[in-house]
Amino acid sequence: MPRQASPDTTGAPVGASTGAPARSPAAAPAPGRRSDATRAAILTAARTRFATDGYERATIRAIAKDARIDPSMVMRYYGNKESLFAAAVSIDLRLPDASALPRDEVGRALVSHFLALWEENGELTAILRVGVTNAAGAERMQRVFREQLLPVARAVCPDPEQVPARAALCASQLLGLALTRYVLRLPAAVALAREEVLAWLAPTVQRYLTAPSP
Repeated sequence: MPRQASPDTTGAPVGASTGAPARSPAAAPAPGRRSDATRAAILTAARTRFATDGYERATIRAIAKDARIDPSMVMRYYGNKESLFAAAVSIDLRLPDASALPRDEVGRALVSHFLALWEENGELTAILRVGVTNAAGAERMQRVFREQLLPVARAVCPDPEQVPARAALCASQLLGLALTRYVLRLPAAVALAREEVLAWLAPTVQRYLTAPSP
């Protein structure tokens, strides 16, 4: 008489198929995905640290701790703090297309846009904090405004030779507002409603952009 296989603890004969598919170990994240996630964590932590502590006080070790990784990983991906700062605060201001707006409404559109940016984008605050104390931060701020604000001024300025000066004057108003309202947080500046800021600032920015030269 043929010998029967003895049942195991599941009740199925040993060596017999249970009909259930074999379980495979959980798939590990692909190396590319792990790398992207690590970079994203580093940049998020860096933006927060630069905005909170400024460039000089923010350290690679503190950023790595916030990102929950070893400091060597920050160095591996970005090399040094200056390169990390440049990557963390690469800003697209997404400025409105001045050529698509009525000429006398560009100033209001620009101030309104910047108010939304300052209030929603911590990276801009990080740049401003660092820019007033550090050469790397100042250079980054200059590049952002040079590459993105100059075209707006160029689209509406009545004298092409005055474009750089007029863009600089616009920046003085926009950055001054940001410094007093979002960095220094002067009570009177913070207390202003958005419509009040627009009413005060928009005519000045408009004059810088389109008024005849004094």
